[in-house]
Amino acid sequence: MTNKDLADFLFPDIDKTVADYEKIYPKRDLDENACVTRYAPSPTGFMHIGNFYSVVVDYVIAKQSNGVFFLRNEDTDQAREVEGAVEYIRHVLEHYKLNPDEYEYRDTNDSKGNYGPYIQSERKNIYKAFIKELVSMGKAYPCFLTQEEMDTIRENQSKAKARIGIYGKFAKYRNLSVEEAIEKVKNGENYTIRLKSEGDFDEKFTFHDLANGDMELHENDIDTIIYKSSTELPTYHFAHLVDDHLMHTTHVIRGQEWMSSIPVHYELFKTFGFELPKYIHTPLILKKDGDKIRKISKRLDPEARMAYYEEKGYPIYSVIEAIMTIANSNYEAWRETHPESPFTDFEFSPKKMSASGALFDLDKLDNISKNYLSKLKATEVFDLLDTWTKEYDPEFNELINKYKEYTISILNIEREQEKPRKDFACMKEIKNLIFYMYKELFNPTEYEWKNITDKNEIKNILNIYMDKYYDYNDDKDTWFNKVKLLCDELGYASNIKEYKQNPENFKGSVVDISTVIRVSVTSRSNTPDLYELLKLLGKEEILRRIDMI
Repeated sequence: MTNKDLADFLFPDIDKTVADYEKIYPKRDLDENACVTRYAPSPTGFMHIGNFYSVVVDYVIAKQSNGVFFLRNEDTDQAREVEGAVEYIRHVLEHYKLNPDEYEYRDTNDSKGNYGPYIQSERKNIYKAFIKELVSMGKAYPCFLTQEEMDTIRENQSKAKARIGIYGKFAKYRNLSVEEAIEKVKNGENYTIRLKSEGDFDEKFTFHDLANGDMELHENDIDTIIYKSSTELPTYHFAHLVDDHLMHTTHVIRGQEWMSSIPVHYELFKTFGFELPKYIHTPLILKKDGDKIRKISKRLDPEARMAYYEEKGYPIYSVIEAIMTIANSNYEAWRETHPESPFTDFEFSPKKMSASGALFDLDKLDNISKNYLSKLKATEVFDLLDTWTKEYDPEFNELINKYKEYTISILNIEREQEKPRKDFACMKEIKNLIFYMYKELFNPTEYEWKNITDKNEIKNILNIYMDKYYDYNDDKDTWFNKVKLLCDELGYASNIKEYKQNPENFKGSVVDISTVIRVSVTSRSNTPDLYELLKLLGKEEILRRIDMI
């Protein structure tokens, strides 16, 4: 009996060949330089910042080349699949407007593209056809090693400080005859199918990574598992080969943790004679931790979760910009000269990625976000806040909509000017910064009085101010001049320069008087423009708050 007989026995229902599937999935009709990229997550966990980094790079490379960006659900490891992970992937892509050109969403029965199914568990027969061909060529074989046997092999290899894996003398079933293999399958023995590696670990090959350059790597000599009969599904290594070949992926963007898999993938493509896609192994995402810099951790760092940025209410622009600044070293300089251009206009270069790791700094994200939000119209900020609070703070959402125009006016304080205020980086911070503008939320237990703390003096300042100097109709200059007159009347310096020269001649300065007024109506010593706040609050509310002191 021949290897073909073994292949026919193992896969009797598979009648299509590799050549048949290559006709079903013909070469894409794209420009010569168009790139085809894919985000191909395994739904064994929720999307994190490293995944998102790869998505952004995938998207940019495809869009700037007039290519295709597609989503592939790599769900072959179904025992470890996390409920809701697939749906969350779609949510993140939609939320950040990084929508793939081709996809398949099982929960909504929505799909697009001619190279599907885009869910690996729905491509079983395709993989079987490729594996059947390998078995027919004698380049793959059924292996009957039990888990206990493999554990023993691993233990012995560890003790001997040998390489871990099934190779050489450890590949017990590599040379089993066709007849013996068929007999074992007939007897109901569980098996996997392994690649019959032709590599020599003592030999090296050159692999070119677009981000990391040329690398000298040892050839693969491990008989890697490529198919599990128990699930009728291939392993990641094999499915990735088949799908990227048939879907005509030109660029594979993935994390550095996959670099150890290069020899296996290189051999698989070489075994079939397929053209290898170009690979970009993205750097590790790092963070500052005190004086140290370490890899960002899904377990330790909340910002590792993509959900963190939605929970905080960061604008999608800010998060993408922060990723782009660590993806390419020249992005920030480009952004300065192209402030209004979409990030996809930037000419991304894998060579400008950092091989030593990408430092993701939340402070930088905050700065990007503050700058961005400061340039928006108040109505635009309100819309962002409205959307965010609907999900994360319904009570505040009800309040800002009850006083919609009033809230927009609050958000507009010191906004439409040459140097707008940059108070907040995300929606979650806004409530704490403007709560005092709503009588429903203003119930202070502490006041930040600063220099003047005597209650009698405070009351005296406020009473005289309201009785003698306050006028709702005053413009800003008139209002401030009256505050100065109040200073003069009460023995405070109305001129800061004069106060600094002779502080002993005064009880304080106009700064102290302004602080008393500010704190009395807000409880805070640091707020936006006091004149604007007083105009919005109105006399009746100001008096009510003074009475609360």
